[in-house]
Amino acid sequence: MRKLIAFFAPVLFSITAFAQQTPFSVSITVDEQGNGLFTNSDKFSTGLNGTLQNDPGPGGLANVLTYSLLNPPSLVSGDVLLTEGEGFLDLIRFNASNGTLVFYSDNLDGFDSLGDTSGPPEGFYENSISIPEVGPEGNNFALYTPTEGQPGFVAGVDVNYKFISDNDSPVPEPSSLALMGTGLVGVAGVLRRRFCA
Repeated sequence: MRKLIAFFAPVLFSITAFAQQTPFSVSITVDEQGNGLFTNSDKFSTGLNGTLQNDPGPGGLANVLTYSLLNPPSLVSGDVLLTEGEGFLDLIRFNASNGTLVFYSDNLDGFDSLGDTSGPPEGFYENSISIPEVGPEGNNFALYTPTEGQPGFVAGVDVNYKFISDNDSPVPEPSSLALMGTGLVGVAGVLRRRFCA
């Protein structure tokens, strides 16, 4: 199934973007535990599972948390530094060579997540941007919508990223969201029946 999705993903990105009157958009949420979610404005949704791989970018670190972004056409390579206070602790890397997102996470609390690395990457892309993390400690995240030329930009598609850097709650899987929606519809039906009777 993953191979089939990976094969058709460029088609999902590009054909839909040109066929629609309204701008085609994609939302990608990833966390430091290897959980991710890909959704688009055509109501297509799939989980993204991060795996440990060698970084093909300039970082040079082995076993870094890597997400496949389903081969978006014209992905722009670069680094997004997630800042907190004076400096950055986490780094998100986009690699156009293989359509991946790499999540380098800090190890300040010990190695407690799949994305934790022993230190920052050894090298950086020249194309980089810094964005602040928001939220209280233990529930930090950053929202990012790249513009043309910025890391993670995809031509013809509005891409919105959410990077969850510190959170014990995993990103919900699409099937969990559907199940929750079905449950809410059932609860609404019971309440309607109870109040209308």
